[in-house]
Amino acid sequence: MINLIVNFWRSVKLCLALYQGNTTLAEKILHQIEQSGAKLTWIEQLFRDRLQSERNFRTYRQQIAAQHRQLNEFRQKLEDLELNTKQSPSNLLTPIPEFIELLSKKFKLIEHDESMVQCTGIDRSIFDEFEAKLADFIKDEFNRLSERKNFYLSLEDAIEDINLLKSGQDPQYKFELSPHVYLMRYFLDNVYCAYLSWFLIYKSGLLPTKINVLDIAAGSGTIAYGLALLLQSITEFSTLDTQHISYYSLEQHKDFQYRGLQFWRSYIERQKIATNAYFRFDTSSIFDYNCQSRKIPLNFFDFIVISHCFFSNPETRIKSQTIYQQIFSNHLKKNGYVLLIIQDKKLLKAYNVRQSEDPQQEELTVKTFVEDLGLKLVWYQYLTSRYSRKPISNFGKFARENLACQKFMSPLLRQYFKLNFDSNYTLDDYVILAQSLN
Repeated sequence: MINLIVNFWRSVKLCLALYQGNTTLAEKILHQIEQSGAKLTWIEQLFRDRLQSERNFRTYRQQIAAQHRQLNEFRQKLEDLELNTKQSPSNLLTPIPEFIELLSKKFKLIEHDESMVQCTGIDRSIFDEFEAKLADFIKDEFNRLSERKNFYLSLEDAIEDINLLKSGQDPQYKFELSPHVYLMRYFLDNVYCAYLSWFLIYKSGLLPTKINVLDIAAGSGTIAYGLALLLQSITEFSTLDTQHISYYSLEQHKDFQYRGLQFWRSYIERQKIATNAYFRFDTSSIFDYNCQSRKIPLNFFDFIVISHCFFSNPETRIKSQTIYQQIFSNHLKKNGYVLLIIQDKKLLKAYNVRQSEDPQQEELTVKTFVEDLGLKLVWYQYLTSRYSRKPISNFGKFARENLACQKFMSPLLRQYFKLNFDSNYTLDDYVILAQSLN
């Protein structure tokens, strides 16, 4: 008797929920009725059939969408194949499977899906020496500069300015010690990311032996360093006698360029097999592009790179996007590529998207971002230290147990930034390869 009353009351609540349009509640009640083993009324049967039809429709729609994506990927592969056949094979580095496998193991690369790659490792044979030399470079600079009366005040101003990044604001980088502070806090992570970005391009068979690179808002040259270190790694498997880099640094803060070049000369150029690179420095602001564009060679660059120079301020971001489009149109080779590296939070925040495990939403956001720059997407990868797209709890503990420690830079960060923990090599960036629509 009690079961009959309970089942009757559930049926009444289900009808009421349907009358109010609350299908979520109605579905929950129907599930309870089915679990009780009670015979369904004709209304409940109709509602059950409706839910099943909607599920079937969603499944069918997802299958159609998956087929469309596969078709687009196949079409893109055909376009890439056609493009590669137009380029001289001798002008592209042939990917070495053994090298790719070794690097994937050293960096502990795990492909969680088509677009997300987790990276928790590092090639110590390359990065330990690089980091140690950088730490020595900073120490020598600070020993020289600390004799000045206002040294610690200047250092504090530069640290406070660069810490604006933590709150999603754009630093001014106008202080004398801003380049040094950047080299200590973010340079290693950004070179780490640049190294892997060039590795992905190399793995795709798109890295030329003679490469012309325009680095927009180049800072201290992380893109050049990442490429140089990757080429240094490749020399263990292949000679690069014909390799040459023409690197055009467009960076309005000349002190960043100067410190980057200083360290390049003290480390990269002193390697046993030095990178064959030609540098050209331009201290124009991108916002003065219309007045300064004649300096930059037309239709010259194999790669135009923008690494982390995407503004948080909406007005500045829109203005910069217009200028970027002009630069791509005027200075990229016909079959050249644009490499975009942007932090996950900055990309998603710009389009009011929450971080989730939905690859389709992520792909749509990336495509919208690329289209806003007047480009078409070739491929993208989300490089992250995490095993999830969403933030993980107690990341500090996870980093200590899983990520590579910056063992030479951490003592300096503790001393000057007052950090109470060691810093780790960390990734949270979208690496996007695109081409001009023309």
